[in-house]
Amino acid sequence: MACYEMRPPSGGEFNNGEARGPIGQGFSKRRALQLQRQSRKLKQDVKDFRSSFLGLWSSWQAQYQEHLSDMAAAVQRAQLGTESLQACQSEVHRLQLSLKEMDMCYHLEKQKRRELHNTVVETILVQCDRPGHPLINKTYNFERVYGPAEPQTAVFADVCPLLTSLLDGLISENPSGSPNVDVSIVEVYNNDIFDLLAKHNSTVLSGVKGEVVTTQDGWTEVPLLTHRVVTSVLEFVELIHGGLQLRERNPTLVHADSSRSHLIITVTLTAATSLASTDQQPGQILPGKRRTGTGKRWSPAQQASPEPIPMEPAGNMKQVWSTLQLVDLAGSECAGVSGVTGLALRETSFINRSLSALADVLAALSERRGHIPYRNSKLTHLLQDSIGGDAKLLVILCVSSGQKHVVETLQSLEFGTRARQVKQGRVRKKPPHSQRRELCLSSA
Repeated sequence: MACYEMRPPSGGEFNNGEARGPIGQGFSKRRALQLQRQSRKLKQDVKDFRSSFLGLWSSWQAQYQEHLSDMAAAVQRAQLGTESLQACQSEVHRLQLSLKEMDMCYHLEKQKRRELHNTVVETILVQCDRPGHPLINKTYNFERVYGPAEPQTAVFADVCPLLTSLLDGLISENPSGSPNVDVSIVEVYNNDIFDLLAKHNSTVLSGVKGEVVTTQDGWTEVPLLTHRVVTSVLEFVELIHGGLQLRERNPTLVHADSSRSHLIITVTLTAATSLASTDQQPGQILPGKRRTGTGKRWSPAQQASPEPIPMEPAGNMKQVWSTLQLVDLAGSECAGVSGVTGLALRETSFINRSLSALADVLAALSERRGHIPYRNSKLTHLLQDSIGGDAKLLVILCVSSGQKHVVETLQSLEFGTRARQVKQGRVRKKPPHSQRRELCLSSA
């Protein structure tokens, strides 16, 4: 058996499969350096990544805490808002209950005041003992009795609340608006109606008689009646003064400047207000009392139609109006005392007949009859809206304390007693109008 010795090739030795010669040793060193550089680079990358991660983690934690604080503040604000809303709702409910209670108290107080007003009356006693005549001893009750020395301010103080209620109705409908005011003046002379503003106007024939008609809405008016728009108290007073100068007058044995007609001054206040619910088209004006097919006559300064009431940007408007009628009734006369004859006697007859018709209307209203004889005279027909319905009626009587006028005084007091017994009905609702009427009668 032969034995051989194995030797590595010349120039190098093998160890674990690697060359240990000069070439193998160089390769191993380069590989080690390369791995070392890679290791250092990886360590640096890990360090940089860790540093970046810590920075991002710190920033995220700060933002998280900030957002968490914002969320907590928002939740707290929401809780406070909810509590505040609940407190407001509770306060609104409390105020509504308080308002309802106050409204009930107001109506109760108003009713008590009305009852008290009806129970607190003043008495006027008429006593007369004339030779050849039966003894007169009669008592009349009225809300107020003015003596001969009573100033006009005292009378106005009692009338003022009625005028205030006239203005309040427009203010409650439209607190921010200013009403338009127009005036008409007529006289009822010998049971005919004459437009005194038309007589005052030189361009219109004087003495034109007017008629009373009932509109489709159920209101009474005089067609083609002249209306003047006034913008100040001075204009109003001058207009009234001019109308009074044209009133029919004649001297009698009782009065040197006796008025022979009934004078009616009508003041109409018109304002625009929002229309809550209506069948009219948006933007359409619902006219007031002057909406008739017969039309109205305006003075030369007012020939054009009145200025339209401006519309609200979105929504409807309607006209609401209140009317104040000041009526100066001609005094009831006894022909034997006044000494009138001829034309003046005819005037006296018409005066007494119209006053009698007015007394009949008041009596029918006080007795709540089914038929009210408004059309028995032009005076009562013209005053139909102001005497009945929802009108507020104030009658002021002017009587004499002299014995020679006792008959006329008793007639006037009986007239006032009938007027005091009139109980006005409930407010009539006739769409699209909203109205309040007031009447002040003065019998002289």
